[in-house]
Amino acid sequence: MIGLPPGTRVWLAAGVTDMRRGFDGLAATVQSTLDEDPFSGHVFVFRGRKGDRIKVLWWSGDGMCLLAKRLEEGRFVWPGAETGAVHLTPAQLSMLLEGIDWRRPKRTQNPTHV
Repeated sequence: MIGLPPGTRVWLAAGVTDMRRGFDGLAATVQSTLDEDPFSGHVFVFRGRKGDRIKVLWWSGDGMCLLAKRLEEGRFVWPGAETGAVHLTPAQLSMLLEGIDWRRPKRTQNPTHV
């Protein structure tokens, strides 16, 4: 994944988004539905109806970036809310993009006390 500048916030747009939307349509959704500025440098993530596609919109300072991903198997884990937005950490975004349940990640080994 592209390294995000410190202080960058990641927002998931709750509900379903029309995946035919591009730069302008998603930026308009950020403004009207999420009440955020798409040119703020924050990352905005949208999920399609079937749950196997997402789009990520990010203003890098000199242009708008649009990343699209389709999972071949499984679905992206998404909040149950139909409206609004959910804040994620960059680590949770990385898990989301890998198809991992970012809400309850599990360690492969429990840490031991020294």
